[in-house]
Amino acid sequence: MSMRLGFVIAGAVALAAVVGALVVRADEFTKEDLARWEAEFMTVVKQGRELWTSGDLGTNGVACAQCHPNAANTHPETYPKFQKQLGRVIAIRDMINWCIMNPLEGKALALDDRKMVALEAYVNHERRGVALAPGKH
Repeated sequence: MSMRLGFVIAGAVALAAVVGALVVRADEFTKEDLARWEAEFMTVVKQGRELWTSGDLGTNGVACAQCHPNAANTHPETYPKFQKQLGRVIAIRDMINWCIMNPLEGKALALDDRKMVALEAYVNHERRGVALAPGKH
């Protein structure tokens, strides 16, 4: 092997080692990443709690928290499930909209509305640690 080819191979191996060291697998996160993401999530949870406890989602001044303080008895861990009020299997966001339209006398939120995401984040945060049980009544 020529000396030049040896240098090329050695350079390629060194480059591969550097690139390999820089590549982070998709499931490897830094502590800083995790802290930033948790802070972002908690910001959305806080927004959800503010919406949950205000009368701003409907037209009659009723707040979600009047029937469900601290998201009590919402059981997001049981969704999707059959919900008799709607007569079909639904996700928790569908039930949130049902409550907004009926007891709160408001307009349904788009499923990707930032308010809906915040409400779901809050409800799920309140039930953190509870085992998932989709379909349970």
